Amino acid sequence: MSEKNLGIIGGGQLGSLLCVAANKLNIKTTIFCDDTNAPAQNFCNEFIYGKYNDNQKIQEFIQKVDLITFEFENIPYETLNEMNKSKPVIPKPSVNRLIQHRIAEKDFVNKLNIRTTRYVSIDKKSDIETLEDFLPGIMKTTTMGYDGKGQYPIKGVKDINALNIDFSKGYILEKLVKLKKEISVIITRFGINSYEIYEPIENTHQDQILKYSVIPAKISKKIHDQSKEWATQIAEELKYIGTLCVEFFIDRNENLYVNEIAPRVHNSGHLTLNAYNVSQFENHIRAVCSLEKIPLKKIHNAKMINLIGNQIEPYRKNIKLSDKEFFYDYLKKEIKEKRKMGHITTLINA
Repeated sequence: MSEKNLGIIGGGQLGSLLCVAANKLNIKTTIFCDDTNAPAQNFCNEFIYGKYNDNQKIQEFIQKVDLITFEFENIPYETLNEMNKSKPVIPKPSVNRLIQHRIAEKDFVNKLNIRTTRYVSIDKKSDIETLEDFLPGIMKTTTMGYDGKGQYPIKGVKDINALNIDFSKGYILEKLVKLKKEISVIITRFGINSYEIYEPIENTHQDQILKYSVIPAKISKKIHDQSKEWATQIAEELKYIGTLCVEFFIDRNENLYVNEIAPRVHNSGHLTLNAYNVSQFENHIRAVCSLEKIPLKKIHNAKMINLIGNQIEPYRKNIKLSDKEFFYDYLKKEIKEKRKMGHITTLINA
């Protein structure tokens, strides 16, 4: 097998699980991260601490690796572009530049004749006051933000008056849909019309953080097929290489909407570690490292539950698990409220 050294930017749980998958394929990993306590250093071959604009550390990282990927999308485009001049960054930096900006992302999706929620750019508080037909809505920063950060629900004028935020950042206002459920589709694209795609995953959120994911999703065949078709169309149009997730809303009238694109492995796909013959993490490594594409096969139905904050504690005390339960500890040192500390996957008989 290959003796490549894969550079991974970001050292959280997604980076950790990518390292585990790479090790299985005899690929060395070097993590570059701006967190000295990053849990991925427990799983990689080498760890480099540095800020993402520290040119000296960037050069040190580049010299050690053969190619580069990442575990999260909010890395400065300039950093990725600079790295890409020396070593291939996969997926390509232009994908991140597009998806880092929520309005550009939605414009891109709409141009493919794929439905998103209604949205409008917001530059100042008074803009919202003229947009009552977009309410109730949710206002988000156009860049950065995840797991509910940088998001402000607005039901009506009263909520607008209570807003105390810095409008210099730029915002998008999205009209809320009458939500029935949320699903995600994870696809790994290897090249032109060459991909492996996982079945839609049904997701439930609590406090804007993913609580649990389950397959099979309880959805119609029409939604099942349309979500996979749209995810494939998006991956093809981006000329994407690697694993990508498309998050969807389904409204009460059975209309499907793209919520957002995650150009990386995804929390909802953790269940693929136990439910499929090839996980989303292994498929990402295979795609970016130009390894063999293995036909995907579901082995089990499954439910994944995120362990948030101190929910991890009973499991760290060697709680007894059945042979259908699999516990993953991300080895984060500090337990914080609303912090993803680990997950547990339970297999369900098909």
